[in-house]
Amino acid sequence: MTSAPGSPPAGRARLADVAALAGVSVGTASKALNGGGRMRPETRQRVLDAVAELGFRPNQHAQSLHSGRSWTVGLMTTDGIGRFSTPVLLGAEDALGAGKISVLLCDTRGDAIREQHHLRNLMDRRVDGIIVTGRRTDPRPPLPGVDSIPVVYALSPSTDPADTSVVSDDHGGAQLAVDHLLATGRTRIAHVTGPEHHQAARDRARFAVEQLRGASLEPATGRVHFGEWSEAWGRRAADAVLRTAPDTDAFFCGNDQIARGVTDTLRERGVSVPGDVAVVGYDNWDTMALACRPPLTTIDMNLAEIGRIAALRLLQAIDSEPEPGVHTVPCRLVVRESS
Repeated sequence: MTSAPGSPPAGRARLADVAALAGVSVGTASKALNGGGRMRPETRQRVLDAVAELGFRPNQHAQSLHSGRSWTVGLMTTDGIGRFSTPVLLGAEDALGAGKISVLLCDTRGDAIREQHHLRNLMDRRVDGIIVTGRRTDPRPPLPGVDSIPVVYALSPSTDPADTSVVSDDHGGAQLAVDHLLATGRTRIAHVTGPEHHQAARDRARFAVEQLRGASLEPATGRVHFGEWSEAWGRRAADAVLRTAPDTDAFFCGNDQIARGVTDTLRERGVSVPGDVAVVGYDNWDTMALACRPPLTTIDMNLAEIGRIAALRLLQAIDSEPEPGVHTVPCRLVVRESS
């Protein structure tokens, strides 16, 4: 059975069908779809209208041969199921998907040999670029042997200043937390955080102390309490702080797990939160922050936005020129009942 004149042909539409319906040559139709060539706007619009009417889908392989691009991007993570890297990856995929770019996800599990294996596979597939992320904010060595394609590092910056990295603004995050506590009238603020060898713990502690000193204050116990990223540490630290400085009226914690441990200890001691002591966490991990009693005021690192910006930086590097250096994404304060 043949189609009526002017109607879409049966089966999957071809570029020749688009050209015929638009009344142009196949070459003109191809240029209109690729955004190239000089033609009248109404001609290009006729081609686009024909594409919509026929439900035409371009041949990706043919497009790749024509443009020299694969229209694929590698997303490489050291922690594919992690609560930090997953939002970053989702944000990146959203931005890339809007540009009709396919994503190849590789989980290295923090293994250098596995990373090299995935990197070789991505290079063999001729990806247009790679986004690298991880579970921590500590700088990492750049990927070796990728000079031929753009790479952007998200959350975990590259140690090479010539690379493009997109990270969370821990300086701004610590400032938001301390300023919020000061605005609620707190002046005896303790800072309890994770291991001192972690960049995030060191940075948040340093910026918190700087902000307190800017208000002519010191941490409640006179020092920062480094430990573990765990509720158990939060409980132990809260006991230690209250023994040393029983007049403490606020805790700024390096993550939400620590903050939940702190609130557990305060509740067990009969201390009202936030009536007597306010608590602010970091990360805005819903599982922790919303289950905390009371629900936790915390700093959101905007992880999805980090991924989105990283993807946009990568697309820019693919299409034109990279912007080297470290680019920061602002945090935001999420106020709940603990402060």
